[in-house]
Amino acid sequence: MPKRKLNSSKRKGGKRAKGADDFSEDEASSEGDLTAAAVARSVDDELNASRQAMLEGDDDEEALEQDDGDMDSGENDGDEGEEGPEAKARADGSTEPAEPEKPDPYLMADAEYIQKDTRWRNKQRTLVFTSRGVTSRFRYLCEDIRKLLPHHKTEPKFDKTIGYQGINEVAELKSCNNVVFFEARKKTHLYMYVARVPAGPTFKFQVHNIHTSGEIRLAGNCLLGSRPILYFDKPFDERPYLRLMKSLFTQVFGTPRNHPKSKPFHDHVMGFYFLDGKIWFRHYQISPDTPESENDPERQNLTEIGPRFVLEPIRIFGSGFGGQTLWKSGEYLSPTMMRVQQRKMAGSPFLQKKIAEETRRERKMKLVLPEDPTEEAFM
Repeated sequence: MPKRKLNSSKRKGGKRAKGADDFSEDEASSEGDLTAAAVARSVDDELNASRQAMLEGDDDEEALEQDDGDMDSGENDGDEGEEGPEAKARADGSTEPAEPEKPDPYLMADAEYIQKDTRWRNKQRTLVFTSRGVTSRFRYLCEDIRKLLPHHKTEPKFDKTIGYQGINEVAELKSCNNVVFFEARKKTHLYMYVARVPAGPTFKFQVHNIHTSGEIRLAGNCLLGSRPILYFDKPFDERPYLRLMKSLFTQVFGTPRNHPKSKPFHDHVMGFYFLDGKIWFRHYQISPDTPESENDPERQNLTEIGPRFVLEPIRIFGSGFGGQTLWKSGEYLSPTMMRVQQRKMAGSPFLQKKIAEETRRERKMKLVLPEDPTEEAFM
């Protein structure tokens, strides 16, 4: 009997081991199914949680609407005779009544046309450069003009053998629509071209009486990169070619609003004055009389900064650095013509002698006293 029990236990143990082996194989085969079931349960839990949160949010909104309705009914109730803000102020313990909200019936706070625009919309760029053969004074004048224009771009010295039409291509490569070009001739005379490229017009000037900022050393000063105030004399509104010049100068010398290199200040003035057929340029600083009057426009002083120069208009072209002549000055004499006249006057001494004799005779005739009719009566 004990042996049989042993054998039966062995048989049972063998069957149990075999069953355990079969169970482990089934568990391994269904491991993927269990993982998928766990993922599905987690997704279901998340969906249920989101639905519950949405239901709670709807309940909160209904509760807020009910509270607002209760507050409105409390304000409309006249038994207590107190308004909502005053009652709330008394409940908080403060003696001062709460300030009422300012009404905005026209929705001005949301109006787009009133809000400040901080984007750079007026895309004006001015190319400022010179030709070969400029002197140091001409180069310093070009540097002063560049400092006055935060929206300028630079270019190396231009070779005139290429032709003036090449300036339009240079401006296009630099993405500039305005050009200020200084041309030096014989290292003595300076010409200035102010043009709107490529369509035009183009103004040609001869520059006289040049005084740079470093040369005159005036007391004025201004912030580098600030926007200028452009002032034009009264004749700029009366003559047609001066009106066109004013429009072009406004685009060239006026700094665009919200330019990346500019500063939102107006602390200097560029003045253009028309006198004797020429344009006189002056640059001033705006400074208040006292620190308290810095925002009062009636109590401001002007202090000259520099540079100084005079522009003599010569001609207006219809396109960029070329085209048909729209206007020509009848009073302008080129430096070559002035030298020819000087040589003619100096090369004829006989003519100079005759002119001097005629001038002396006229002067003597003016010195002769008229006859006195009472002179013979007292002889």
